[in-house]
Amino acid sequence: MKEANQENRFNMKNATSNINTLATGLAMFSMFFGAGNVVFPLGLGQYAQDHNIYAILGLLITAVGVPFTGLIAMTLFNGDYKKFFERIGKIPGFAIITIILGLIGPFGAIPRCIILSYATVKSYLPEFFTLPWFSLISCLIILIFTVRLNSIIDVLGYILTPILLASLAIIILKGLILAPDVESSEFSKLSIFIKGIKEGYQTMDLLAAFFFSSVVIVCLKRDVDTTDKNNYKQVIMLSLKASLIGAFLLSIIYIGFSFVAAFHSSLLVGISQEELPGAIAKQILGQYAIVAQIAVILACLTTVIALAAVFAEFIHHDISFEKINYVWSLVITLVITFLMSTLNFTGISNFLVPILQVCYPALITLCIVNILYKLYHFSWIKTPVFLVFAISLIFYLI
Repeated sequence: MKEANQENRFNMKNATSNINTLATGLAMFSMFFGAGNVVFPLGLGQYAQDHNIYAILGLLITAVGVPFTGLIAMTLFNGDYKKFFERIGKIPGFAIITIILGLIGPFGAIPRCIILSYATVKSYLPEFFTLPWFSLISCLIILIFTVRLNSIIDVLGYILTPILLASLAIIILKGLILAPDVESSEFSKLSIFIKGIKEGYQTMDLLAAFFFSSVVIVCLKRDVDTTDKNNYKQVIMLSLKASLIGAFLLSIIYIGFSFVAAFHSSLLVGISQEELPGAIAKQILGQYAIVAQIAVILACLTTVIALAAVFAEFIHHDISFEKINYVWSLVITLVITFLMSTLNFTGISNFLVPILQVCYPALITLCIVNILYKLYHFSWIKTPVFLVFAISLIFYLI
């Protein structure tokens, strides 16, 4: 009888762990899937047309493979991004942390999400409801969801993500079913592949992975006694399982969006980046395009919730040394976001592109050498990272 009870408890614990891992994988997908993840696959498909397979291969490398490599690397450092970056030096490490958090936070990714949301739904809004009003209301909604940090994973994993996935699936399936014949691209397969790689940089998901990891690990540790050092490998395995779920979902959505845009490319000529989601939705769904609006807004909301929380924590702990509490740090984050969101999507993207193209290869190198350091005690760090950075800078300048 005692053995049967123990077996039942073990089975219940495994079932709870599996559900928690699934919810974390869904949360990973929703945290990564933001404004850039909606826009860039669509723009890439429009550009690549009948050579879209080469574009999507490039995109999957930098927009899926690279971010989840970063997530696994951070798991080996137990989500401690300070230790991760300080391996290249304390001052350079802190400088990189500050720059990255600014780019994925209120100076880049968060306002970009708000601008995309507005561009997607503005045709349904009254004329007086301009971008500043939309941005103000968006910031208030973000504040409500983010003020309770411990509830973020539950909100993302159990509530918003299933709605988001259903909305995106409708767009992709109907878009492929109604697809006309794809047009021939005037660009070479190699140039399209390289374009896919560069567009993956603009999702900025590797940058986000460095800081999302701590939120993810906190969730996974609910099922593991972290006071026991022997459970370290179990946390890594749970993280790997959740990462595979998130990576699979991202890949399916990227492939679907890219091919939908490739088939409908002739109808998207002359449309600005931020208006692509709304345009493709109206073309495919007609009067039911509101489904696409809901999908885009949810994609943006789920991402900015996580990003706002991360940046607010950074202000609270590392900038103010806890002199400013978490709530006020969050308010500061959202004030900056509001001001930056008054810029247009293209302006923010033009600001980000050179930084990402120069820095991304060095950050990928940092992930690889840190993984090798943890697994095989590989000691080199500064030479490979700074060498790759110098080469990237030279290639960008020429």
